[in-house]
Amino acid sequence: MSSGFGGTLRDARERRGVSLRQIANATKISVAALEALERNDFSRLPGGIFSRAFVRSYAIEVGLDPEKTIQEFIAQFPNDSVTAGHPTSEQVEDNEALESDRRMAGTFLWLIAISVPIAGTLLYFATAGRRAAREAPPPVTVAAPATETKSEPPPPAVQAAAPPPVAETTGEHLTVSLTARRPCWVSATVDGQKAIERLLQTGEQTTIDVRRDMVLTAGDASAIALTFNGAEARPLGKAGEVVTARFNLTNFKDYLQVR
Repeated sequence: MSSGFGGTLRDARERRGVSLRQIANATKISVAALEALERNDFSRLPGGIFSRAFVRSYAIEVGLDPEKTIQEFIAQFPNDSVTAGHPTSEQVEDNEALESDRRMAGTFLWLIAISVPIAGTLLYFATAGRRAAREAPPPVTVAAPATETKSEPPPPAVQAAAPPPVAETTGEHLTVSLTARRPCWVSATVDGQKAIERLLQTGEQTTIDVRRDMVLTAGDASAIALTFNGAEARPLGKAGEVVTARFNLTNFKDYLQVR
């Protein structure tokens, strides 16, 4: 008999006579994540509700009571069951806010750097123009001989074409499309609200409209194909890898395929 929560799961699996590969095929959870669960290595798991979903699926496959097993998991690892695996959304949000402030400050300094010489050049030419106008001699008027001319009607007024209407600006948003290449656990929080937390089947597609940001966790990084506003994104990671990523209007281009 092995000790610890992971050892209890492993003992139940061995009594049942099933392999990790059989459980992975049944639950669509990667073998690497199942091995981490048996080793009590929660740094390899996404944390929070997602980790508890892994525990529930494992318990069902090895014949344990899923609710009782989850309670034992929470009792032994109260912090790991909530925070293990990946940084919290508050930490990610703070880091992105700091990075945004840095970019804004850099842009502001760059604008100042280029605006000073431009303003100086404009001031120089304006001053030189006024000086030349003051120093120029008055024009000499030469009287022309009087000739009889016929009065011609003034040319017809040409009406200026009206400028084209300006398209009304709509609020910025990001359209994210997810397609499952094979069965995969997916959890998505959009603008602070839980949007998805379930197993996507092969070929299943879902489209999400993001106004601010989206935190996506995939149980198999290479099993999910993403597009952002119709542009194809690169894979989130390797096959069987549990990945959490955050997308917003600023950073989504970093995830696009390089052409």
